[in-house]
Amino acid sequence: MADTDLVIGRVEELLRDHPPATTARRDFLGAQFEAGLAWVHFPEGLGGLGVAPQLQREVVLRLAEAGAPDGAGTNRLGYAMGAPTVVAWGDRAQQERYLRPLFVGDERWCQLFSEPGAGSDLAGLTTRAVRDGDDWIVNGQKVWSSMATISDIGMLIVRTDPDLPKHQGLTYFLLDMRAPGVEVRPLRQMTGEAEFNEVYLTDVRVPDPARIGAPGAGWKVAMTTLMEERVLFNRERDEKGPTDIALELYRRRERDAGQRTRMIELWIRGRVQRLNTVRAAANRTDGIPGPEGSIGKLVYAELNQDALELCLDLLGDESLLYDSYEPVAYTEESLRRSGEADLRRRFLRSRAQTIEGGTSEIMRTILADRVLGLPPEPRGDKHLPFSQIPRG
Repeated sequence: MADTDLVIGRVEELLRDHPPATTARRDFLGAQFEAGLAWVHFPEGLGGLGVAPQLQREVVLRLAEAGAPDGAGTNRLGYAMGAPTVVAWGDRAQQERYLRPLFVGDERWCQLFSEPGAGSDLAGLTTRAVRDGDDWIVNGQKVWSSMATISDIGMLIVRTDPDLPKHQGLTYFLLDMRAPGVEVRPLRQMTGEAEFNEVYLTDVRVPDPARIGAPGAGWKVAMTTLMEERVLFNRERDEKGPTDIALELYRRRERDAGQRTRMIELWIRGRVQRLNTVRAAANRTDGIPGPEGSIGKLVYAELNQDALELCLDLLGDESLLYDSYEPVAYTEESLRRSGEADLRRRFLRSRAQTIEGGTSEIMRTILADRVLGLPPEPRGDKHLPFSQIPRG
């Protein structure tokens, strides 16, 4: 109770001293960070108060009701994935360097993990970094990097020792996306948007202080990022989701018995998913989320796809009235409006949700192996040096 009172008191003090209606966005977010209300479970002095992470919801709801800006709103990858990684693995200098600029909006983050030949098998990545004095020279290619065109920092995992087994020779860096040798090429999606990108890295110099964790510890560091990513997909949402929208459409439109059955099933699945999200949030301590986060990511992705498919079926012929397939650049404005997308556009975008952040097949494998304790799939390359694993 004392921690709850502390958080509520800090929120009231923040709103009193920095009224959202008359305080500039960056100034308000800076004050929120200093008050320990950016991530309440982070240590004091780093945007937190050292209290239970569940109390962050109290902050979010009270600030939203007051019309305050949302520090996570346009930088969700940095806020939900990058910041916990820096707190878990970075040193004090790195934490002070990255956390505040991330939260107040000075630096937007993106993720540089997947490669054309290393998606589901992320540990098979081939982008290399070679030590050169106080720097590392990086060469390679990344793909499916959301928001890379408008990002300042990239969460980058590369191979630094090909003579070790593939999970051991990796290192994690925070890359300056404006550095010489970084080239971002937007990938046009079937929605017409270019949210995803491929990123080419050619002789990019990365200073060693931008390394997070020890050389060779990149896989462990990356697991922190990925675990937080699955929580991001499965976070409890206050805005209307596809299941809520499907129910509204169902009540207004003509429907048949089959659609009635689908709506009932979606409603039940949606409530079960929400209860699972609440349970996971209640059980979380200060540490990194566990593999059970894969449950929410798996269910959320498939539920959204099924709900949006029902939405289009309920729209009937109107579902064919797509606004435009003209190329759309991913900008600050499109980022702010992403939650307002047309149902048809949201339907097309949802097809990626069972792939991004770990495919549904990978989620099921994680749950079978690390939650249910079933025997893992055989891997012949587990102990081989990466340089000896056949590829091509």
